[in-house]
Amino acid sequence: MNIHTIILAAGEGSRMKSNKAKSLQRVGGTSMLEKICKTAAAVSKNITLVVGFDKESIIQEANALNLNISSIEQPKPIGTGDAVNYGLEMVKNNSKVLVLYGDVPLIKKETIEKLIHASDEGLSILTTILDNPNGYGRVVKDDQQNVVAIVEEKDANTEERKIKEIFTGVLCASSDILNESISEIDNNNAACEFYLTDIVSIISGKGIKIKTHEASNDEVKGANTKEELAQLEATYRSMKVEDIIKQGITVSDPKRLDVRGEVSSGRDCHIDVNVILEGSIKFGDNVMVGPNCVIKNSSIGSNSKIEAFSHIDGAEIEESCIIGPYARLREGSIIKNSAKVGNFVETKQSTLGEGTKANHLSYIGDTEVGKEANIGAGTITCNYDGEDKHKTIIGDESFVGSNSSLVAPVTIGSNTTIAAGSVITKNVKPYALVVGNPAKQIGWVSKYGHRLNFENGKATCKESLQIYELIN
Repeated sequence: MNIHTIILAAGEGSRMKSNKAKSLQRVGGTSMLEKICKTAAAVSKNITLVVGFDKESIIQEANALNLNISSIEQPKPIGTGDAVNYGLEMVKNNSKVLVLYGDVPLIKKETIEKLIHASDEGLSILTTILDNPNGYGRVVKDDQQNVVAIVEEKDANTEERKIKEIFTGVLCASSDILNESISEIDNNNAACEFYLTDIVSIISGKGIKIKTHEASNDEVKGANTKEELAQLEATYRSMKVEDIIKQGITVSDPKRLDVRGEVSSGRDCHIDVNVILEGSIKFGDNVMVGPNCVIKNSSIGSNSKIEAFSHIDGAEIEESCIIGPYARLREGSIIKNSAKVGNFVETKQSTLGEGTKANHLSYIGDTEVGKEANIGAGTITCNYDGEDKHKTIIGDESFVGSNSSLVAPVTIGSNTTIAAGSVITKNVKPYALVVGNPAKQIGWVSKYGHRLNFENGKATCKESLQIYELIN
């Protein structure tokens, strides 16, 4: 049967003291709405948002997710039952309906799947156990553990008040059952609102079985104030850190690690304190992440080490690399096996070849560097001319001296030596020795740094002959 999720996101959340809708408040790097929408998309084909306050922003946020999400407006905020009633207008017949909340973002996919399965006999509701359930409606069951009612505390008798199981508001049922029952909810209460919780006793009265699935307290936490939002952030952080520890990652201090996305790893990885992991992260085996690093949407190969205070965003780091300390790898950076990006080096849209080193104080943008090259301290690739970006190519085993400027577009041949402080504005041949501003070629060097001499068009030694034939 098709699953159609209705997410209630019409709340203003005035206690947040924010101009944004409550569901757009951020937890773990994304909005609460984005989190619950992605979870819903993992179990259902169709999602409908019931919107109200700040509806344009909510719809814009939903559209950016590229999921099958529709929306419908609840004109007046007169209760969760009324909101679901509007959402049902978007649901096809013979569907199962899952009701979630835009400000309850931490429910796990596995929990929802079990709730859906429990609804096969009619209706299932998500509950949780509270040590102190004061103020919450109690879940009252019969001898067969079917729910018969949700009794509010003010209406509960002594025995009912001893019940610690409460209804979270999340439920799943067939569209036929919900459509038939929701119209019977009334607003004869102090707030004059239509409460979704009332549907439980209505459906039970029809002889339909109501099952429960119990979730952890953490999964069903919501946020109505900034204080509660901070608590929700701490809960999310704790849940995510627990997940990665179960993968086998060693975490120096779970309270000082923020995981704001999905992390997968091999064995024997270690993460030091004050690290932020955001988006999609993949570690190989034996990856070491030093303190105070930020890693986002990146992969790091086995036996690589990320030193302290490094920022990595959208990069692919292969095996046995050393990054940092204080390195910044931006989107499109590819660091090949055994390469090193040292302190205060920034890369973007660039590839550093196998064994290549850029140890200090450099900017490498829109650049392809071959293997076993050395980029000296203070070197920059001048890739932007004020209008367009241009590419720099540096060949294998080349040596770029300190404080050099490579003005793109430019190609530097393999085994080239560029003297310190040079400004390269033209292509450089392999094995050339260049110096100056603008740089000029003053000779030839071997791959070992030896000066090479050519007399009357002929090489003076065997190595020189081989190189002469290569460059001519």
